Amino acid sequence: MSRKRIDLVIENITIEAVAAEGKALTHYEGAVVFVDNAVPGDVVDIRVTKKKKNYMEGYILRIVTPSKDRLEPFCSHFGVCGGCKWQPLPYPLQLEAKRQQVYDQLVRIGHLSVPEIRPTLPSDNTTFYRNKLEFTFSPKRWILPDEDPEKIASQDRCGLGFHVGKFFDKVLDIQKCHLQKEPSNAIRLFIKKYAVENGLEFYDIRENHGFLRSIFVRTTEDGQVMLIVVFGEEMTEERVALLEAVSKEFPQITSLYYVINKKLNDSISDQTCILFKGDAEIIETMEGLRFRIGPKSFYQTNSPQAYKLYSVARDFAALTGTETVYDLYTGTGTIAQFVSRKAKKVVGIEYVPEAIEDAKANAKANGISNCTFYAGDMKDVLSKDFIKKNGQPDVIILDPPRAGIHPDVAKVILDAAPERMVYVSCNPASQARDLAILGEKYEITAVQPVDMFPHTHHVENVCALKLKA
Repeated sequence: MSRKRIDLVIENITIEAVAAEGKALTHYEGAVVFVDNAVPGDVVDIRVTKKKKNYMEGYILRIVTPSKDRLEPFCSHFGVCGGCKWQPLPYPLQLEAKRQQVYDQLVRIGHLSVPEIRPTLPSDNTTFYRNKLEFTFSPKRWILPDEDPEKIASQDRCGLGFHVGKFFDKVLDIQKCHLQKEPSNAIRLFIKKYAVENGLEFYDIRENHGFLRSIFVRTTEDGQVMLIVVFGEEMTEERVALLEAVSKEFPQITSLYYVINKKLNDSISDQTCILFKGDAEIIETMEGLRFRIGPKSFYQTNSPQAYKLYSVARDFAALTGTETVYDLYTGTGTIAQFVSRKAKKVVGIEYVPEAIEDAKANAKANGISNCTFYAGDMKDVLSKDFIKKNGQPDVIILDPPRAGIHPDVAKVILDAAPERMVYVSCNPASQARDLAILGEKYEITAVQPVDMFPHTHHVENVCALKLKA
């Protein structure tokens, strides 16, 4: 049954403010109207696509009068690619919008008592700041509005780029991405050109068939490059020829891996990454510490901002050198090692075994002897017996996934009752929920948003907590 088209166009309406999820908002006949790609002060015509009792959603049909703050998007893919939606919004306004987002989640919605939220820490780089990107192959790329599908040759229907929102099997073919420094763009364009010229089959995720599936490009601040090429099936001669061609064209690739992924989903977390040529890992440095990054390692994707983020966490922890610190969701142990110089002992826990192996190797390479690491599900590992064995925590640092912490974990933390906590979150909504639970025993003493992802609505937020008197 087809959905009935909403025949409503709102004309000459002024955009009022930035809203959640990268949208902007205005009001019409008592209802909130959410719209993409708008800047406060824009006067626009809006085509409504969804109408509920208290709100509507739509898209801009026409910008009648652009806002005085509106900027020209710098990326040719803006409006089609789902990333970097805030390109028209000046960076200072982005930072304030992220601060407001944290306020909304913690105070307006979460009803938490917090001190004044600090201004969002800006990113030194607002373009080419990511150290990791994934590009997907598709034999059915997204057709642009000015293209005639009937006139597109079969080889020109292939794409290597990003998934288009709401269409899991469509990929926007990317010509230039402003998120990662070179040779990221050059590698992607070369691989696509080579694949088309040599008749290599692009993976069709709907049919679960094809040779070329995806690529991952990882880079470091000092120019190391890791490339992981994911194949949907093993075709040894074609695979070797492609990898050799890429290696010859880009001698700056220091670590070249491949994966044969025959599963129905694209995740490689449970797949074997095979080193084809070069070093087994790339190395990122921070305050003299060296962190090895393998093909499946987690590392904050904006390296300079990671340093700012970890510095805030360390400052909020207020360590004196005598504390036992628990670093929960430690990943590859970056925060644990970053704070270790100011702690007596650090205990890190992480779900991914490979990450813990990296953490142990990093600590050994850095000459750090006061960090111990454990792998396992947090709600299973962190228990009263675990705390009895490893010592009562004076400080707990939390950096959980977007979903936040499990209720069982919150209960153990409350029972352990460390003097201080630092909660680092990539999702202020789940953070607010968890802080409400922890509020049984803790008060929030500082809140610091950090911008890890310029031109997007995403924000990291750090909260300092102190045990109530």
